[in-house]
Amino acid sequence: MRIARLAVLGLAATLVASVSAVPQHPHQDKIDRANGVVADFSHSDENLTAWFANAVGYAVFPNVGKGGFGIGGAHGTGVLFEKGLPTGETELVQVTIGLQLGGQSFAEVIFFEDEYSLGNFKKGNFEMSAQVSAVVVTLGASADTNYEKGVAVFTRAKGGLMYEATVGGQKFSYDAWE
Repeated sequence: MRIARLAVLGLAATLVASVSAVPQHPHQDKIDRANGVVADFSHSDENLTAWFANAVGYAVFPNVGKGGFGIGGAHGTGVLFEKGLPTGETELVQVTIGLQLGGQSFAEVIFFEDEYSLGNFKKGNFEMSAQVSAVVVTLGASADTNYEKGVAVFTRAKGGLMYEATVGGQKFSYDAWE
């Protein structure tokens, strides 16, 4: 009886060790931060759950830092998801010129309605001008929002204070994960 218990304990320990040895995704920290933003946005506006489920893809930028004094800029890195699965890392760079002063940080999610807009994003042929307006995530904000040219953008301020009346745009790059 004692030997049987020891054998069962040994088998259990082996199973626990083998489950623990399952390799984690090499970019798991980035994926976890992006999934945290997805959960936060969905919690803030339940309608966004459908956006995440129905989009061909979406880019999640957990933290974009922005600052300016006359000339400004912003930068952030994130994760691109295709059909809900993480496929690579993306980078956002923004340059602005005009009346601006301060700094802030925000999270941003860009939804892609179709393969065409997602493909342009992945090829680096995607940039957003100042004319593209981002919807600030609040309760019910997504209900009346539609895609514009295959893209919809949602942001949520995290901190800081920025005054601006600027012209500029955001440019993106994408690196697929193997």
